[in-house]
Amino acid sequence: MTRRKLATTNTPPGAAKPERIASALEAEIRSGRLTYGERLQSEQELVRRFSVSRTTVRKGLEELSSKGLIMTRMGVGSFVTFNGQTINDAVGWSRALADAGADVKTRTLRIEVVDEAELAELLSVQGQTFIAIDRLRSLAAGGQAISIERSRVPLLPALEDLPLRGLRDGSLHETLRAAGLVPDHGEEWAELHRLNAEDAALLGCETGTAFLRTRRLVRAADGQPIEHVASLLNPDFFALHLEF
Repeated sequence: MTRRKLATTNTPPGAAKPERIASALEAEIRSGRLTYGERLQSEQELVRRFSVSRTTVRKGLEELSSKGLIMTRMGVGSFVTFNGQTINDAVGWSRALADAGADVKTRTLRIEVVDEAELAELLSVQGQTFIAIDRLRSLAAGGQAISIERSRVPLLPALEDLPLRGLRDGSLHETLRAAGLVPDHGEEWAELHRLNAEDAALLGCETGTAFLRTRRLVRAADGQPIEHVASLLNPDFFALHLEF
């Protein structure tokens, strides 16, 4: 799995011990010496390597985790979750993750016609009928769920048979293009979200777990909305990187 790239930080020589540990390990991760999915040395090995206490090591690992570079599993160890690549989700998650080299499997939760008056009002579209495409993505190795994506597409004549035939090559992006709906521009929002019981069960987490929630509205060149997608992203694997 891939995180969006974060800025490199340089730790001054006089920094506190946890920061020096974090800086040394960060350099190894960013240089590729420690690669994606690789297990770091155990806490005890790091204690001996840096000649510090276990508490100091843990603080250093917490700093790396806060930067999105590692994920720590209690009783198992810490693993690299960063590979230096940026995900371009403008081409759709399936293709973006594949292009980034992520080994992810996708399970379609539903493809069906729904009425959502509130969303129609939000998008200022006539009619309140949409096609709902809900998908759950998990790591191929181990099966850990990493995201839920709930897409809503206005029910147009070119898409009427979508619930029956399914997505083209498993990609909503390609399905829309095949129907003549070409993304041109849009907007995206991001916020912290606490999982409700239903989503927590799907993602294998506890109710109330903090996830990154994004909402993306994609429009055609004439301004008509062609897709609205709300995603819940596991922050152990995703972060937001904006350039301006």
